[in-house]
Amino acid sequence: MRVTAGIFKGRKLIDNKFEHIRPTADIVKQAIFNKISSKVFSSKFLDLFCGTGAIGIEAISRGAREVVFADKDYRSVNLTKNNLKNLNIEAQVLNLDFKKCLSFLKGQKFDIIFIDPPYKSGVYESVLNMIFDFNLLNDDGIIICEQEKSYNIVQNYFDLVDEKYYGIKKISYFVKQKLS
Repeated sequence: MRVTAGIFKGRKLIDNKFEHIRPTADIVKQAIFNKISSKVFSSKFLDLFCGTGAIGIEAISRGAREVVFADKDYRSVNLTKNNLKNLNIEAQVLNLDFKKCLSFLKGQKFDIIFIDPPYKSGVYESVLNMIFDFNLLNDDGIIICEQEKSYNIVQNYFDLVDEKYYGIKKISYFVKQKLS
């Protein structure tokens, strides 16, 4: 697992030693960031269910001005903190479940929100509802959800603008609905 581009390109991240963490493969990570490349520089980025921190670290490497990492599992939080420390990066890392995290972040605005919960958790809709309720996404922001390819997120607040499939996973891209 490596950083794929930017100032930390090629730097190795600490590998996952825990079954509960399913890191995004480098090729998928690269495809995601290539798609959103114009939005990353100087962005405020939320890496929710951060696991190893690899997605948020990729955002920092590619020029995000601020990244908030969050996970309820202390092992994931420690792994993220260690990866940040090894790259000499300072960032906010929250050891909170998604409900407490999003409540804590209420009043802030993010340009990019990456959501990658455990696949069987079924929390995508709840997370998206809270993001909408707390108005956490900037008007021109994007939400990226990583899920099993057979799972379809059903919600009423964001427009699905693209989906890409990579083996057993699907990456879905959402934006705020446009008022007509």
